[in-house]
Amino acid sequence: MESKRTWFITGASKGFGLSLVKQLLAAGQRVVATSRNLTELVDAAGKAGENFLPLQVDLTNESSVAAAIESAHTKFKTIDVIINNAGYGIGGSIEELTDRETRDSFDVNVFGTINVIRNVMPVLREQQSGHIINIASIAGITGVTGWAVYAATKFSVVGLSEVLADDVRSFGVKVTVVAPGAFRTSFLSNESLVIAEHPIDAYREVREMHTRYLNMNGSQAGDPEKAAKSIIDIAREENPPLYLLLGSDAYDRAMSKLDKLEKEFKLNEELSRAMAYNA
Repeated sequence: MESKRTWFITGASKGFGLSLVKQLLAAGQRVVATSRNLTELVDAAGKAGENFLPLQVDLTNESSVAAAIESAHTKFKTIDVIINNAGYGIGGSIEELTDRETRDSFDVNVFGTINVIRNVMPVLREQQSGHIINIASIAGITGVTGWAVYAATKFSVVGLSEVLADDVRSFGVKVTVVAPGAFRTSFLSNESLVIAEHPIDAYREVREMHTRYLNMNGSQAGDPEKAAKSIIDIAREENPPLYLLLGSDAYDRAMSKLDKLEKEFKLNEELSRAMAYNA
């Protein structure tokens, strides 16, 4: 890399986050990495050093997030790339998932991301530069049976990223939302996935879809090291894309969604256009 920048990465103890941390440190970059479990993070990525600041952060607690941003800025004097990677999967129909299970997933997947953005934006505005990269999922573009709440959290990340890009452009801040498909990370393991504690027998198709996905664990086609490198490369671009689809499965599903949307929207075009008072 041609310049040394400071990277702030959430969910850094495993998966994409850990791959990003290791690749960036190997390239001589400055890295602030956060996790709910500091011991796990240090064991995986190493101890604090000249270019590395591991932090224990509760993303659902704004004070914890604010303290992490302050620590990062105090140590490195700048924050250049923010990668909101923390999140987890949640499976079950809406009826099966409790209010607590549902709200907990939004707290981490959505409000955790928002908390980081809210607290880092004063730094980025002052710098008049920065790049916010939000890790969503292809499920945030086109969901599948049995993962409605997870899709809802990732659709939220996609939507807020689209508008955020417009809101912060005048400050020299760029935004990219990443939509990965299936990658060989720990995402489908018990440590990264919640399944409804009270399943309902009637939801047979939901159970079948869950079984299909869980059986995929360890055999996903996507290479997380390639994904991490792609995210790093995108952050180096002068004009990075708003959307980054990762994986052939993600690309194919997104293009199928485009076709579906066009057909659905045009199906009632005449009715849609007939809503004005003078129509």
